[in-house]
Amino acid sequence: MQCLAGWARRVVSSDLALSNVTRVFCQTSRDHLFNPQHPATHINTFSTLLRNSQCSSAGHLRHDVQHLISLRECLGKAGRSACTGPVCRHYLESAPSLPKTAQLHTLFGTQWRRCKSTMAGQGPAFLHASQAQTQVVDALGKGLSPGARRALTLWLGGCAGWVFSMVVLGGMTRLTRSGLSMTDWKFTGERAPGSQVEWEAEFAKYKASPEYQKINRGMSLDDFKFIYRMEYAHRMWGRALGLVFALPASYFAYRGWVNGALGTRLGLLFAMGGTQGLVGWWMVRSGLQEAQNEWETPRVSPYRLAAHLTSAAVIYGTLLWTSLSLTYPLSPAASVSVGSAAHAGVSTLRRWAHPLAGLIAVTALSGAFVAGLDAGHAYNTFPLMDGKLVPDEYWGSGGWRNPFENTAAVQLHHRALALSTLAGVTALWAGSRSLQLPRPCRLLVNGMLAMAGLQVVLGISTLLTYVPPSLGTAHQAGALTLLTLAIALLHTLRRNPAHAVSKLRASQMQLGMPAALATVVAVGTAVTQFS
Repeated sequence: MQCLAGWARRVVSSDLALSNVTRVFCQTSRDHLFNPQHPATHINTFSTLLRNSQCSSAGHLRHDVQHLISLRECLGKAGRSACTGPVCRHYLESAPSLPKTAQLHTLFGTQWRRCKSTMAGQGPAFLHASQAQTQVVDALGKGLSPGARRALTLWLGGCAGWVFSMVVLGGMTRLTRSGLSMTDWKFTGERAPGSQVEWEAEFAKYKASPEYQKINRGMSLDDFKFIYRMEYAHRMWGRALGLVFALPASYFAYRGWVNGALGTRLGLLFAMGGTQGLVGWWMVRSGLQEAQNEWETPRVSPYRLAAHLTSAAVIYGTLLWTSLSLTYPLSPAASVSVGSAAHAGVSTLRRWAHPLAGLIAVTALSGAFVAGLDAGHAYNTFPLMDGKLVPDEYWGSGGWRNPFENTAAVQLHHRALALSTLAGVTALWAGSRSLQLPRPCRLLVNGMLAMAGLQVVLGISTLLTYVPPSLGTAHQAGALTLLTLAIALLHTLRRNPAHAVSKLRASQMQLGMPAALATVVAVGTAVTQFS
């Protein structure tokens, strides 16, 4: 009996499909596994296996009904006794509208008709709960056909990937010190120099900048062409994204595929994209100003760099979330049965995941201050800084600015946040091992653990090798990848979305894109004229 109890616990706690459970039962002698003197054991063991097997969802039960029947027949009288009202009710709650009614009647016998009739008296909403749940649609995808939803998903997912590449290209531009090579900015774009005369004119503008005067004095024209092309590619790649976003959005709106909620979201994204260009120029201008003293190195403001990176991350996250919402209107977490072990596991993981995602975002933001101060070129040892855990320079006299403008403080804080993020992700992974979770949630948690470890290795390697552009760019891409996994996990854990949007709110949402477009054009024109 102890052997049987241990075997049952292993089956219940494992991820065995019911077909495997059936095979194990039927290949082993019934008389060997079950003692005829203890019929209650037959019923309890069989009921436990039924309640905890993977076929508790409608999708699995459709395929495993025949295995249930085989298992019942294999156990003989014990199996028939186990098919009592509570077990039958359990499967009705899990899948009340299964098409294989005849096979389920064979499995449960008269209990099937009796239990179904009893539960039908509780109202049609209960019997059709599973069907209603699958019809939950996010307001963003309300009224869209599968083809329209698929096209919008591919488009927004592609835009999110484009923003990801923009962030990586921006990091490469900064690490090669190319960001200050273009000393002016136009809202409508610039034409790249073509002739030798045009290149000489652009080079003359750069020679008047503080960066050339203090850092790159004596630079050749060929070297200038390299940094100019890097910055030019970054700017034009962003403007191309504007076209890739705006033109399909107009087409989809013309086809009637953009409802009120989605129109507002797209208008917000377009406004943020246009503003991102303005923030980028606002950042570059800070590096073109004359230094306050002869020892100050010309560089962009770390505050403005952090704002530029944060804006890009918000745009990327919004695009990714919108694309995921159109692809998966019902999250795996929202599809689990209320009161089940999986529901409890999802609730627990959700409580842990939200603060951890915030920690990941703050760590990435602190990296922007490290980049803005070139703090990675100092204290190139790990784990100690100048032979100490806390260097003497940490205690600066900058007041509230010290954590943001002191190189030692900025780097120490980034180290502490990075290690805290790794510890948090590891704790999340370890805690999730004992939880019953949908498969997508578990895969994302595993991916976050692997990415967090890789990101720490990349960060330490970048520091010890004095920030080569290749490793620095990979480190920045790794931060965005970890943030991507965190956003995907939060989306997987989200609750049911709202069913509909009121007509008044929908009419207000439809004004989102034109208003956003007018705002971006007006602000862009003003900045171009008066900067």
